[in-house]
Order: sequence, then structure tokens, then C-alpha cells
Amino acid sequence: MSPARRRRLPRLWVMLVGMVAGVTAVVLFAVSTFFIAQYRAGMIQSARTASAQACNQVAVTVARYVRDMNEVMDLVQTSMEYEGADRDEFLRDLLRVRSDVVAVTTYTENGDLVDCWSLDHEPRDQILQNLSFDAESAASADSYVTPPHVETIFESYYPWVVTMANRLPGKETAAWVSLDLSFSTISEYISNVGIGAHGYCFLMDRDGNVVYHPQQQLIYSGLKSEDTAHLAELPDGVWTEKTVIYSITGIEDSTWRVVGVSYVDELVDLSVKAMLRICLGVAATVLAAALGTGWVLSRILSRPLAALASAMERFEQDADHFAYEPVSGTREVEELSDSFGHMVHRIQHLMATVREEEVNLRKTELKALQAQINPHFLYNTLDSIAWMCEQGRNADAVNMVHALARLFRISISKGHELIPIRKELEHAESYLQIQKYRYKNQFTYDFKVDESCLDCLCNKITLQPILENAIAHGLDLMVEPGHIDVEVCRDGKDILFRVQDDGVGMDEEQVRHILHSEPGDRTGIGIKNVNDRLRIYFGEGYGLRIESEPDEGTCVEIRMPQVREGEYETK
Repeated sequence: MSPARRRRLPRLWVMLVGMVAGVTAVVLFAVSTFFIAQYRAGMIQSARTASAQACNQVAVTVARYVRDMNEVMDLVQTSMEYEGADRDEFLRDLLRVRSDVVAVTTYTENGDLVDCWSLDHEPRDQILQNLSFDAESAASADSYVTPPHVETIFESYYPWVVTMANRLPGKETAAWVSLDLSFSTISEYISNVGIGAHGYCFLMDRDGNVVYHPQQQLIYSGLKSEDTAHLAELPDGVWTEKTVIYSITGIEDSTWRVVGVSYVDELVDLSVKAMLRICLGVAATVLAAALGTGWVLSRILSRPLAALASAMERFEQDADHFAYEPVSGTREVEELSDSFGHMVHRIQHLMATVREEEVNLRKTELKALQAQINPHFLYNTLDSIAWMCEQGRNADAVNMVHALARLFRISISKGHELIPIRKELEHAESYLQIQKYRYKNQFTYDFKVDESCLDCLCNKITLQPILENAIAHGLDLMVEPGHIDVEVCRDGKDILFRVQDDGVGMDEEQVRHILHSEPGDRTGIGIKNVNDRLRIYFGEGYGLRIESEPDEGTCVEIRMPQVREGEYETK
């Protein structure tokens, strides 16, 4: 996959912080969920335990109350054996001692009141309804206890009582004796027992009848109900049904049972919500600390890696002048930094080796191209000297030989490829002098040179192939004498050579052919050779540009950089 299409991953610090935050969040969520679940289960169990303890306390208190009632009943039954005055005195003393005993009464088998003993209160002459005697219970049992009720046998006195009645064996007139006991003490105690903000306890018998309920008025008015039938079927214990916890405890030596009612939402959910808020606060703090720690760790790791990546980018942009400074950090980062430093050193060494090999190769190529020029030029010059000797122009031939000697002395240049432009111009002028002898002064030439360029360097034998091509293919075909202008000038940081003739010119196809002629062609090999040498030595931005029009002439422009003597070895 190409780098452009490769999916880019987030930066290391983003990934590290995200991973730390994600792992922390998952762990916190799992731990918080487990903790809240366990905490809720523990709270429910605590609520069940608290409800059971509250019911047990009520059951103990009510059991103690029932035992007291039984003890008082035993005393009353015993007093029934006494004679009239003794019995009355005993019962009055009992009423004074036990303030919770409202009245002691005896009834016939049919429930008619026989005697009544009570402090400061006398029974009505006409009792419309006596709630203290239950004829139905009397017919089926030898003793019974009535639910709490209002005492109705007194005038203008209506205490809240519970009645305990026992059969009197062997009595003809009084068949039942009963105690009307004040229920206010036990009712106040039960009413004050709370389980949570809205929980409560109530009494019921084993058949599911409500004996006492702290919200009795709501029960009687139908605004509240208790599923006592279902509760009566449950054994003693703690039962959780939906959002309600029921605790049921039987009272010893009694048919009564204490039922505790509490609500999960107020005993458990409120605490769970409070704990959940605490957990969220702790989780937020831990997550923030994890994010901070992740950020610090990411900076510790990502900064050295970012510095290493930046160093790699700088090395990629400028490997030659790159100076690597080791990056400090963790051991892994330092090892990676050292490896990169070794790689930089080896690559720079390899680049230097390759560069040196390229220079050697370039020199070899230049020598090969130079070897192509020299025989080609020598062949043409010797051909001209031979022609002059054949014509008997020995003096001119001698002058040509001397000019050829000067020309080759400059072209050799002690093996250097670059020579001063001054020497290259001397070389070109020697060549033009030789060619004027051959072509019988068929052309003239002029040099226009910026003297500031004379000390700059150029490739040797650069102008001669251009001049040769201008003479042989531009001026030689003309009837009238021609003219060649050679110009050297500066163009910014470059130097331009222009060789312009007023010869026959060329079309575009001929220009392309000259610039691309392969070695072996009879014509144009010098032009291509010069262009190739310039590009090999200075780069693709330099070389020859030819402008020509048929019958108007040709202009060859040579561009090369300004090179001074001290820069020779760097080129």
C-alpha cells in the first residue's frame, strides 16, 4: 500500500492516554458495578437483620406483656375462691397496684355482666354492646383474648383495652371472669418502633386478623390494607417481596404474631444511591488521575519518539549535512536512538562512497567523451593541413601546424577537465585561425567577452565543436562570406556562451537530430558530446539550446554555472 493511501494511526500520546483512560474506565465500571451489587446485597441483608431485630424486640416486649396478663389472670381466678369481702378487698388492692388493669368483671354463660370491679368507675345500668365479652369465642374455648377495643361498659369512660377471659369451673352464677387491660402502653411501644423512615410493626393473630396496627384508622377507613391472609401462611422469618421486607415473629404462649414492614427503597436504595454518588466521585477522581498519569507517561514516551521522528525527517530531507544528536528517554528509546545513529553514520558513509564512485564514473565518462572529440577534430584539422600541402601552401601549412600545437597544448591542460574561460577562448580563436586557412577567408569572426568572466572555469573544448558545426554546416554552403559572433556574458549566477552565425540555418528536425545524434554519425557528434558533458558535469539544468531559422542563421547558447578555481574539486 502506498504511503498516500496508508491509513494513518493517531499519535502515540493520544493512543496511550486513550488506552489508559479506556482500561481505567472499564476496570472502574466493573469494580463499581461489582461493589455496588455487593453493597446492595449487604444492605438488603442488613435491612433484613434490622427488621428481624426490631420484630424480636417487639415480640419480647409483647410476650412479657402477655405473661403479665396471665399472671394477673391467675391472681384474679384465685381471688374468685375468696368470700365476698375478702375478694373485694383483694381486687381493689390489685387495681391500685396494677394501674394497667382497667376492670375485673364476671359474666354468666350467656355473657350477662355479674360483677364489676374498677377504681372510680361504675358500670352502666344498661349496656347496649359489650365488646369485652366474645360469646362466639366463649362457646368454643375455655379462654380467649379479644383484639384491642374500646371499653363500653362505663359511663363517660372509654379506655382502649384488650380483654382476657377464662372460664370459672364449678361456678353457678359467674361462669367467666375477665380482665380489661389497658393496651395504650403496648400500643405506644409498637407505634414508636420504626424500621426506616416509613417502616412499622403491627400485631396479628395466627388466622390473619389484625390485633393492633399503628395505622389502625387508615385500616378501618379502607385507605390502607395489609395482605394478612398471605402473611398468615408464611412461617416465622424474614421475607423480601418486590420492594417490601416482611419480618414475622411469633409471640411465646400466645396466638399473636409480630409483623415488621420495611421498604427496600428507603433502607437500601437511598444508601445505595449515596454510595453510588461516592463511587462516581471516586471513579471520576481515579479516572482523572489515570488520565493525568497517562498523559505524563505519554509525554515521557512520545517526546523522545517525536524528537527521533523529527530527526529522521531532517535526515530524509538533507542526509549530507545532517548531524545526529542522540535522544534521551527510556532504555528502549535510547536503544532505538543509538540504532538510528549507527544507521545514519553508515548511510552517510555509503553516500560518500557512492558519491566518490559517481565522481570517478563521471570522470571516466568525460574522458571517454573527450576521447571522441579529439580524434574527430584531429581528423578534420589534418585533412585541412594535407589539403594545403597538396596545394603547395607550405607556409600556411606551417602556421596551421603551429596553431594546432597551441590548440592541443590548451586542450590537454595538464589533464584538467575545467580550464579558465580565457584559455577556452584562446583555444577557440586558434581553431578559427586554422579554419580560415582552410576555407580561404570565407568567413570572419568577432569575440564579445565580459572580462569579469575570463577567470571563471568552463569545460575545455566547449566552443570548438560549436564553431566547427557553424563553419561546416552553416557557412560552407554559402556563396558569399559569412560571419560568426562569439559572446561570453553573465546571466545571474550562470555564464552564457553564444555562438551566432548568419549561415543557411536549420529547421526543427535538423536541430533535434544534432542534439540527439548517437556516436558513430558522421555529423553532429561534437554538438551532442558538448551537451552530454555539460549535463554530466553540472546537472540537467545546464547544457545547449539551439535556435535556428532556415536562410537566417543559427544561434547556439551554452549555459553553465560560475565556477572559480577554488571550487574545481567540488564540481
